[in-house]
Amino acid sequence: MTDVYLGIDVGSVTTKLAVIDTNGVPVDCYMIRTSGQPVKAVQIGMKKIYSQAKTDYNVLGVGTTGSGRNLAGALVGADIIKNEITAHAVAASTYVPDVQTILEIGGQDSKIIILRDGIVTDFAMNTVCAAGTGSFLDQQASRLNVPIEQFGDVALKSTSPARIAGRCGVFAESDLIHKQQLGYPQEDLLYGLCQALVRNYLSNLALGKEILPTVTFQGGVATNKGMVKAFEEALNLKVTVPENHQNMGAIGAALLAMENHQFTGQKTNFKGEHIGDLTFHSETKQCSGCSNNCEIITITEEDPEKSLTDGNKAKIIARWGGTCGKWDIA
Repeated sequence: MTDVYLGIDVGSVTTKLAVIDTNGVPVDCYMIRTSGQPVKAVQIGMKKIYSQAKTDYNVLGVGTTGSGRNLAGALVGADIIKNEITAHAVAASTYVPDVQTILEIGGQDSKIIILRDGIVTDFAMNTVCAAGTGSFLDQQASRLNVPIEQFGDVALKSTSPARIAGRCGVFAESDLIHKQQLGYPQEDLLYGLCQALVRNYLSNLALGKEILPTVTFQGGVATNKGMVKAFEEALNLKVTVPENHQNMGAIGAALLAMENHQFTGQKTNFKGEHIGDLTFHSETKQCSGCSNNCEIITITEEDPEKSLTDGNKAKIIARWGGTCGKWDIA
C-alpha cells in the first residue's frame, strides 16, 4: 500500500483529480468534463482514480480547489480547502524552478499570478468576459470545423495572421465570421484568434504588472501551441508549459494537503474510495430572517448505515451561503 495525498480541482468546465506521493511527485491524474454536474464528476473521477491505480492507496490527506471547492470538500471529506490562486502558485513554485509569472487560462476564466521569491505578490482574475477562455476557443474551433486538439498545429502554419478584435467575445466572433467570409485561410484565422486572445489577456489582466521570467503557462489552453507561440511573441520571453499543466490546480491542492498533514499530523477526514457509490442531494432555500435574504445551500448524504425505518436516512454534511452564521453546521 502506498501513502499518497489527493487533490481535487472542480472547475466550471472540467474536474481534475491528482494523486501525489509523500515526496510530492505526481502518481496519477484524471480529468473529466464537469458538464454542469460537479457531484457526479467528482464521483466518477474518484472511481476512475482507484480503478486505474497500480497499487492500493493509503490517503493521508485531501485538498480541494476550484470554483466548486466547497462542494467537493464536503463530498470527499477534505482536510484543506483553498482557492485556485494559492493552488496554482504552490504547484508552479514546486515544479518550475525560479517561476515569477504564472499565466493560467481555464475553461471559463483566466488568471495571472505574480510571484517573487516563491510568494504571491499580486494576481488578477477575469471571470466576466468569455473572450480569452478555453470555452471560447473551443466554440470558434467548432465554427471553423477544426477539432480543438488540432487547433494549435493548424494555427502554427499561419504566415499572415488575421487581425481580429479580441476585446469582447461577441465582437471577436463577429469579426472572425466577417474575415472568414472574406476568404481568409483557416490557419490565419486561428492564429489571428490566438493573438487576439493574448492581446486581450495582457491588456486586461496583466495591465500594470511586471512580467518577469521564468514564465509558466498553465491550464487546459496551454495545450494549444498557437497560444504558447502568441504569448512568447507578445512578451518576447520564453514561456514554459509544465508537464502536468492541465492538472496543476489539483496537484497544488494535493501539495497543500501534504503540507497540512505534515505540519499538524492529524488524521485525514477523507471518507474513502466508496464516495463514488454514495448518493448526495443539494437543496437551495432563501432565508427570510433579515433583509439580506441569503440563499442557503444544503448538501445531504444518504447514510447507507440507516434503513428507511430509522427515520431520516439523509444526513446534512455541509451548508453555506449565509452571512451571519445562523445556518452553519459544525
